[in-house]
Amino acid sequence: MNCCNNPKVFELSNKKLCKEHFSEYFESKVFKTISQFNLIDKEENLGVALSGGKDSLTLLFILSKLAAKNPKIKLHAICIDEGIEGYRNKTIITAKEFCKKNDVPLDIYSYEKEFKMSLDKMLKTLDIKPCTMCGIFRRYLLNKKSKELNFTKLATGHNLDDEAQSIVMNQFKNNLMASARLGPISGIKKNRAFVPRIKPLYLCSEKEVATYAFINGILDDFTECPNVVKSYRAQVRDMLNNFENNNLGTKNAIVNSFLEILPELKEKYKFGEAGMCKECGEVASKDKCNACKLLDRLEKAKTNS
Repeated sequence: MNCCNNPKVFELSNKKLCKEHFSEYFESKVFKTISQFNLIDKEENLGVALSGGKDSLTLLFILSKLAAKNPKIKLHAICIDEGIEGYRNKTIITAKEFCKKNDVPLDIYSYEKEFKMSLDKMLKTLDIKPCTMCGIFRRYLLNKKSKELNFTKLATGHNLDDEAQSIVMNQFKNNLMASARLGPISGIKKNRAFVPRIKPLYLCSEKEVATYAFINGILDDFTECPNVVKSYRAQVRDMLNNFENNNLGTKNAIVNSFLEILPELKEKYKFGEAGMCKECGEVASKDKCNACKLLDRLEKAKTNS
């Protein structure tokens, strides 16, 4: 079944859609997700985590449409420059051009300035998985800078594929507490030390996001971080892609079944109170946060080298 006589760009389970009708379908899906999970209020100082990749650019593009209809929703992009030569320096150029074109303020924060060392240098100093190190510092900076910029919420470009991968990874590692922090709104319960993170693309597949970005001229060159291939996530991603190819709807089933048990997970783990890091003042499960612990290890490794 086809939508009209125009050339088709995307095939759903029961229909083939042209460019115009696919864009309508995709945007409607995102706006429905925002409404269904109450992700955005009528008045927001909304931060957008912008990497310059297809997901975050698509997210900012659609949120710009939403903000244009409601002047009480202010958008402000924030980009983290990890210092990955040949990758992040290129996507930052794309992010800058996009924000300038769409009149969105953009702030960029680098590992080099904030931690005195780029990710590339860190990986040469300390033997640790790239995504583990990068994730700790990236989450730290996103939360810290979002508070400094007075964001009411921080929107991220996580899509359905990302969520399905995280669910399965946590299940394989028997880490249900980590799963309790997942969902369209990250975190187990509200905490003033955290800026709430929302995922408007939560129910959109990576294929849908890529198609939307391409046909709307948002991005035509999709690049991937060179460190991803070394990650556990990449193994789970490839496994799920294989399942999806042979059993259509696998990723949707994983996420939708997870949403049914998510309230129970959040209820189970809601009593764990986060403390404060004695060194930097950010949230920590003990006396020192993971970022400060990692910085100590890096400093020790430099001293001993």
